Amino acid sequence: MTYNPDLLDKAKRHPEKQKNPDRVSGRKPSWIRAKAPQGKVYAETKALVRKQKLTTVCEEAGCPNIGECWNQRHATFMIMGEVCTRACAFCNVATGRPDELDKLEPLRIGVAVKQMGLKHVVITSVDRDDLKDFGSDHFVKTIQAIRMKSPDTTVEILPGDFGGSWPNLDRVIDARPDVFNHNLETVPRLYPTVRPGARYFRSLRLLERVKERDPNQFTKSGLMVGLGETREEVGQVMDDMRAAGIDFITIGQYLQPTPKHAPIDKFWTPEEFEQLTRMAKAKGFLMVSATPLTRSSHHAGDDFAKLKAARQEKLTKMAAE
Repeated sequence: MTYNPDLLDKAKRHPEKQKNPDRVSGRKPSWIRAKAPQGKVYAETKALVRKQKLTTVCEEAGCPNIGECWNQRHATFMIMGEVCTRACAFCNVATGRPDELDKLEPLRIGVAVKQMGLKHVVITSVDRDDLKDFGSDHFVKTIQAIRMKSPDTTVEILPGDFGGSWPNLDRVIDARPDVFNHNLETVPRLYPTVRPGARYFRSLRLLERVKERDPNQFTKSGLMVGLGETREEVGQVMDDMRAAGIDFITIGQYLQPTPKHAPIDKFWTPEEFEQLTRMAKAKGFLMVSATPLTRSSHHAGDDFAKLKAARQEKLTKMAAE
């Protein structure tokens, strides 16, 4: 089963913005360029993913950075299947009734992380609103399997909102991932059309709760631009994130996966991304990654090292004052 076109058609932007030539024609500007996947290491990474029967968001979401990341043996594993119970208008992952959970998946991921020699791994998932615990136990077991097979690997997770169930969220927090990432994706005004199965303030509260329960965990969240948001709305989301204690913000250009998905309202320029970077830094984020091709897990390992260094620098500065 794939997306419901009737639901996705609701993601139309404001009629007055239909004149945007990039939005109408679908042309990509010169700064939206990604190298085609190729190379020996890319092929080896792909073969290992296939051998362990694993799913990656790199493939399922059609990430433009897959060639670069897989050539560096970086992959973001997507657990709990290839079918999501929600139908976000921007996402290329199939929507429908998922299969039963694969109980051996956490162990296979642990083995793959060890074989790939990963220093940092990102684990995301489809939404599993069909499960009583929304998949929280599977996340915990995956974190535990990675720690068992590759104890020196740092773990970053990118889960859904667990249906707003804080007991299930708390179980995952208590598994102590090194980075807890949950993307807000867009501004509140666009949630009904772009992210109808989610709630903006529920997602924001989730990230705030991570900090309340474990202040040492890094929190991270991301936005897509180009869906019809304004600069002022993006600034307000940044303020909301900082009020929730979020350490790291990522901002990237939305790229329409298929004509049935939410249309592109605007291609933000590199200069505008630089302005967003300066704005986010001024608001106090420890880390900011804002470029047209930025994605949540792009350069996640390198960014984690920078994130730790930024926190230490901040603590040192505070101690000296």
